Amino acid sequence: MNFSIDGHAFSAEPRAGQCLRTFLRERGDFGVKKGCDQGDCGACTVWVDGKPIHSCLMPAFRAAGCEVTTIQGLATGDDLHPVQQAFLDAQAFQCGFCSAGMIMTVASLDEAQLQDLPRHLKGNLCRCTGYRSIGDAINGVVNISDDTAGTACGASLPNPFGPGIVTGHARYTMDLDVANLAHLKVLRSPHAHARIVSIDRAAAMAVPGVLEVFTWEDVPRKLYSTATHEDHLVDPDDTYMLDDVMRFVGQRVAAVVAETEAAAEAGCRALKVIYDVLPAVFDPELAMAPEAPVLHHKGGEAHGNVFAEIHGEVGSVADGFAAAEAIHEHTYTTSRVQHVHLETLGSIAWTTEDGRIHVRTSSQAPFIAHEKLCYLFDMVPSTLHVFTERVGGGFGGKQEVLTEDLCVLAMRKLNRPVKWEYTREEQFIGASTRHQMTTHVKMGAKKDGTLTAIQIRVVSNTGAYGGHSSETLAAALSSPMAMYRCANKKADGFAVYTNMVPGGGFRGYGSSQTTFALECAMDDLAKLLKLDPFAIRRLNMVRQDDWIEAIWSGPSDVEFGSYGLDQCMDLVEAELASGERKPKPAGDAWVEGTGIALAMLESGPPTEHRSAAVMELRADGRFHLAVGSTEMGNGSVTSHRQLAAGVLGGRASDIDIINADTDKAPFDTGTFASTGTVVAGQAVVLTATALRQNIIAYAARSTGTAMEDWTIAAGAVVSARTRIPLSVLYATGTAAGHRFQAKRKAYLSPRTMAFNVQGIRLAVHTITGDIEILQSVHAADIGRLINPMQCRGQIDGSIGMGLGWALTEHMDYDDSGHLKNAALRNYRIPSFADVPRTNVMFADTYDTIGPLGAKAQGECAINPVAPAISNALFNATGVRFASLPFTPDRIFDRLQETP
Repeated sequence: MNFSIDGHAFSAEPRAGQCLRTFLRERGDFGVKKGCDQGDCGACTVWVDGKPIHSCLMPAFRAAGCEVTTIQGLATGDDLHPVQQAFLDAQAFQCGFCSAGMIMTVASLDEAQLQDLPRHLKGNLCRCTGYRSIGDAINGVVNISDDTAGTACGASLPNPFGPGIVTGHARYTMDLDVANLAHLKVLRSPHAHARIVSIDRAAAMAVPGVLEVFTWEDVPRKLYSTATHEDHLVDPDDTYMLDDVMRFVGQRVAAVVAETEAAAEAGCRALKVIYDVLPAVFDPELAMAPEAPVLHHKGGEAHGNVFAEIHGEVGSVADGFAAAEAIHEHTYTTSRVQHVHLETLGSIAWTTEDGRIHVRTSSQAPFIAHEKLCYLFDMVPSTLHVFTERVGGGFGGKQEVLTEDLCVLAMRKLNRPVKWEYTREEQFIGASTRHQMTTHVKMGAKKDGTLTAIQIRVVSNTGAYGGHSSETLAAALSSPMAMYRCANKKADGFAVYTNMVPGGGFRGYGSSQTTFALECAMDDLAKLLKLDPFAIRRLNMVRQDDWIEAIWSGPSDVEFGSYGLDQCMDLVEAELASGERKPKPAGDAWVEGTGIALAMLESGPPTEHRSAAVMELRADGRFHLAVGSTEMGNGSVTSHRQLAAGVLGGRASDIDIINADTDKAPFDTGTFASTGTVVAGQAVVLTATALRQNIIAYAARSTGTAMEDWTIAAGAVVSARTRIPLSVLYATGTAAGHRFQAKRKAYLSPRTMAFNVQGIRLAVHTITGDIEILQSVHAADIGRLINPMQCRGQIDGSIGMGLGWALTEHMDYDDSGHLKNAALRNYRIPSFADVPRTNVMFADTYDTIGPLGAKAQGECAINPVAPAISNALFNATGVRFASLPFTPDRIFDRLQETP
């Protein structure tokens, strides 16, 4: 068959049934991405004879005789296509995994279609941006600033990998051409709870192309946790690489390795497994009952299925409720949802001639993954190399070791490279999720609204395995409880094993769930007392001089490095009163309501977290920076260069950077809990400061002058009388044996607090249950804005994800534990049409703890979104919607229940 792809003609024979996407990628057209396998996400969009199609849905043979254009062929020579340039100017991406497909779709639209973007972009999904910057690109908005020496910090500088993203040349985890590559697939459990009686491999091994089958009998019998924390003691060692007991539908039963993915999948289907089905329990309250089946016997049965309990009290809630003149009590529930990073989990493992093992992975924590692999396989650390290149989103979902282990196992056995890439269905049934939590809240207050007591009981459904369960539970009982001033607080928390897919790290990390409950309860209490929602919060919210206290009275390393919650409240209240909004739809069935919610979150987890950076001056006068944190759309690569440039008085573009590589960068615990700024960023600042002192000290010593006479600016060391280019200083210094190098480490303590306030005005149709967002307002106190464009983008993305959690997303299970909507078309993350443009505002603060005044930005903004929507619904209808999500059918049912 004759093909023409990006202007290159050739002849080839696609495999029977092969889709165009895999055909293109096997040629090295890696700009064509895989995000869903089913034509739902648009990441694989290409043009066939000028028309955009999802290449995963088109058989490759149908492209024969046509002109196929991918993102890599869209530019003309060195000139970008106008849409590529517009996406670059607006920085209309974060992780960038969706960008190639999004650009191909936008570039195909005519003027009429561009006037109806909600309709014509419905086939292209983005999980990172909240679509605002994408709309900016389409409308010709330029969001980037010039990179001027001395002004790097505080400027909206572009991502250095932006050109590669918009042209399709940026390489993500699976964008690697490896010779002699074998493919791994796993058979997953059809039962929520069962013991394997036997596995017959014969038929699988007989499948042409199958190389090996691995079962629980072939793996190291070592218990561990897939969660990645530096302090591994916070997570239970309750997991085997492959086990003979299945505890959720979708658990790994066996791994098949073959010459092709198709052969590996056929091998999985050919395995004959006999199970002894065991009783299952899905509800954590039922799982805590004495008669419930016990899922794990490794730690004894004294507590049954309760893995972790947390109890704490300050003051006396009994006294507080006795003194109350009004008491509100209610139960609020949040749902289990998926991260839906568009790049699915995956790893590639291989060896080199020196015998070292290399693992390329989509991990948020490559250094901890390195440690776990060394433990599992008894490897000397120096024999293993773990690294990422560009990661297509994470949101906490890649804070796990879920693919690296089996790839290394198979590679060691077969002595050839092995790849394993999750399908989208596997992401839903076999990866981690947000923990489903149920929170019972009891609040007492005086008539003026002053809180006298807060008491909560939280039950967290951790699923079949307990990684992250104690940490998310602790987070649920921490900052949301500390957010309000009250002398009497009490909480009881339970993390409970059930036969559900395991919970894990997820943006907001436990505090989202209880923020939802407490912020809804605050509005319920305000209505009971006939108080304004802003007024009751201003009366009770934590203040700058307060002791930050949740439910533990002991000392803490949390303090206010800056405080802007009052500014955030003022900004949101003023904007809701006077800002732009859509009018309520016509018709008597539509009612309108306004809601607010606030959130407070520690910048980083309470457990160990550290990072280091290495920096050096090079012969050309440029700097090289190595830092261990992962770039997954969080913008750390850009902000780290800006932080270093801010210290060194130069341009960010003068700094080359390598990150997330256990060979080339120093240790970093991982990029999660907003630590990319407050820990890794602090390491960068300390290192750049040390290098600055190193350079100035040599300049002063070599000229016989005082250090205080010198500074660094615009690529030179400068005194009142002399300017020495850094390249010249490097040459003279190295000739004299001087080393222009520095390394420093940062440790997460103390921890500062970030604040966010969300305001929502919406309309709800009282007959159909449909919701339309009329106005979205958000104010954040994140300290100094190192990159205002990135900061706004992170908040836009958080709000978009929060809207999905509140309005559309929900993992729907049947009575036997099978997920019924394991596809994007049925799960429904927000599309372009679903996310309103939010007016994002920032408090004017400078944090004394964070690097150069900055603090956490990527995590907390999601927390107030869902409760603000619930409170707006409450304001509009007088009915409390206390369970997520607020889908039309649920709204309809609740409204019919209410007289």
